[in-house]
Parts: sequence; C-alpha cells; structure tokens
Amino acid sequence: MGIVFLIQSTDRKGLVSSISTFFYERGFNILKCQQHTDTSTGQYFMRVVLDLASLTMARRTLEEEFAEFAKRLELSWSVHYPDYVQRMAILVTKASHCLYDLLFRWQEGELRCEIPVIISNHPNLEYIADRFRIPFHCLPVTKETKPQQEAEIRRLLRQYHIDLVVLARYMQILSKEFVEEYAGRIINIHHAFLPAFQGANPYQRAYERGVKMIGATAHYATAELDEGPIIEQDVERVTHEDSPEDLSRIGRDIERIVLARAVKAHLEHRIIISGRRTIVFS
Repeated sequence: MGIVFLIQSTDRKGLVSSISTFFYERGFNILKCQQHTDTSTGQYFMRVVLDLASLTMARRTLEEEFAEFAKRLELSWSVHYPDYVQRMAILVTKASHCLYDLLFRWQEGELRCEIPVIISNHPNLEYIADRFRIPFHCLPVTKETKPQQEAEIRRLLRQYHIDLVVLARYMQILSKEFVEEYAGRIINIHHAFLPAFQGANPYQRAYERGVKMIGATAHYATAELDEGPIIEQDVERVTHEDSPEDLSRIGRDIERIVLARAVKAHLEHRIIISGRRTIVFS
C-alpha cells in the first residue's frame, strides 16, 4: 500500500491531467488511480495511490505544495501514509458475533490496525477481550448516568489515541457531541429492516411479516439515528420455512460480513464521504 490521496471537487475538464502532472513533476510513480463522476451533482472523486519509494521530499513539504495546488483548483483532499497504523476502538454490549469476527480478522492480518481497547456497558464480553489480550473497560449506564458514562468513553478514546470507533452491536445511542467529535470516524452496524422493523426483536417481527429477504447495513454514525452515509450492505433470501431463530442466525452472519467490509474499506482509505452518501472505491 502506498501514499493515498483522496480528492473531490466540482467536475471540469483537465482535472485528471492537472493532478497527474502535479505528481509527475515531483517524481512520483502512480500505482493506482480510481475516479468517479456523479453526473447528477457534478461532483468528481479521485483516489490516487503513490509509490512511497518515490517520495524524495519531506512529507510536510508535499502536503504544503499540494495544499497550495488544491487551493487554486478548489479541491477537497486528504492524504494517508502507509506506515501509519490506525488505532481502532470497539464498543459492544452483549452480542459477541461482530466482536469475535473483527478480532479474528485483525489477528489474521486482514484488518491492518491496532485495537488497544474494547469498551462495553456490560461485563459479558470481557472474556473475549482477555483471549485476545486487549484491555476491556466496562462502563455501566442508566438514563441518569448516560452523560457521565459517555464522557468516560470519550476520555478513554483520547487516552488510547483512537482514530476509528466501531459500534459492534453497541446498543446505546450516542450523543450529538460525541458523534460530531468523531465525524466520519464512527462505523455502526444494524439489521437492514430499518425503518420497517425498528426496535426490539426485529427478526421475530420479520418472521411475522413473512419477509423474503434479510440483510444488514454498515454506515457512519451521525446525529440522526441510523441516517448516516451508508458504506456497505448485503442481503440473503429467506423462505417461510425459516424460523425466527434461523433469521437471527442468518442475520448475524450478514452483519459480520458487512461490518468487516466497511471497516476494511475505511482502514484502507477507500471511502470519500459526500454529504449523505459515500463513494467507496474497490
């Protein structure tokens, strides 16, 4: 993986040429260039991967020169270096399937990150953290203590220098202040029945309605509950023969896969947020 530039702007002629020339003039070898134009909004998106071995200047110099270049062309951009390993915190409640899956993929090297802390409002999953030798913090919460509990979570995230927060079936609503502090850096997973089957026991209610397809959605958390930009989705067909327990089992499998895909895309800097949507490069 090389140096990744994520770029977006209003679409116009010459953008690809101008950006490519900027890197060419500084001796960079472009390993990959992906682009997308949203014809309905006129927005242009680009992901450029540069060979780190081509870097012959200080990183600050590169960023300062690109910032001046981007200002002239009115580009929004970010840059990410391959030798920086992001630090990811996982928040959980009682369901273990997404936590287990993320930790297994991390242990196997599929998710390139550090996981320095797991935080929960219940003690149930501490044994999993112990197996992976990750610090576990149990912070019980009630309606009355929610502000204090959330303040402690945010303190821990700062203490562990967290870059990404993953809500692996964390069954608490985060405050607007929390979400805004980590805007674009909180990934949530939920069953794709929303909004038709909000609330408790969605699989029982889906069974009662005789659904023919179930799924899951991973998205960035925003102040509007379950309304954040969608990163990844998947579905699986079911039949009348599937019991509520079958639907729950199938749903858990989909949630694991969808959340892992979303986290991997974020860690690999393949996502550009554009308003309420995301551009996710392959």
